Amino acid sequence: MTTSWLVTGARGQVGHDLLDVLAGRPGDRVTAVGRAEVDLTDEGAVRGCLRDWLAGVRDRGERAVLLNAAAYTAVDDAETDEGTAQRVNGDAPGWLAQEMAGAGRLVHVSTDYVFDGSATEPYPVDAPTAPRSVYGRTKAAGERAVAAAGGDATTVRTAWVYGEHGGNFVRTMLRLERERPTVSVVTDQVGSPTWSLDLARGLVALGSREEPAPPVLHYTNTGAASWWEVARAVFEERGADPDRVLPTTTDAFPRPAPRPAYSVLDTGAWSAAGLPAPRAWRTALAEALRSW
Repeated sequence: MTTSWLVTGARGQVGHDLLDVLAGRPGDRVTAVGRAEVDLTDEGAVRGCLRDWLAGVRDRGERAVLLNAAAYTAVDDAETDEGTAQRVNGDAPGWLAQEMAGAGRLVHVSTDYVFDGSATEPYPVDAPTAPRSVYGRTKAAGERAVAAAGGDATTVRTAWVYGEHGGNFVRTMLRLERERPTVSVVTDQVGSPTWSLDLARGLVALGSREEPAPPVLHYTNTGAASWWEVARAVFEERGADPDRVLPTTTDAFPRPAPRPAYSVLDTGAWSAAGLPAPRAWRTALAEALRSW
């Protein structure tokens, strides 16, 4: 059976890579939706878009899969724009999930920011959420809304995503390596850097499987590093001296929204579900930089 895919947030970092991955699936049908097509703060527009798309899918006798990569990701801006963040991150996923319930599969992307960052071991999928920022609170609200709608829906939490498209830490380090003799990077935030293309491949694998998946899964590249260690790795991959990356602490860079000190997610449930196991973050980083 042909699968019809709808990608929301299609012009974002993950959305770009989702479209690239789906382009390698001949015979499937892909619809890309970005901010220009649908205002995620407008409930009527969101529901109308889904209903129109699902009607076409039903008429053609296809299988429906929605990959929701849309989000309000301006973490600091959200602290003073909670209303918009709540509509996009909290309410819209619920509307999508309600429309998809009984009609197809929803794969919804969430974040490590739903946790408080005080852990010392990787967060399992059933760890209690305790967000410390508006961004985290609104993403947690979106998770709850998806769960409440029922249906064939899985929330996939990820962390520290970087890709070729859009702004991210790795691209910033590449630019600063060219522009500055040294760069100071924090050592007291630890996570699992995740290449958006690897994440996209995982999300498509989840969407394409026939059997239902658990309601919550974690996907990141494996291993853990501080931002300082990631920056050093970027410099090394570019043939630059990693000692140009100087260690500092979060206190030296005050931001409106608190950052989790520890963002490592346990991906065991992902592999246990029979999905392709994530690879090591350093291996993925090396390939990403070569491909760019």
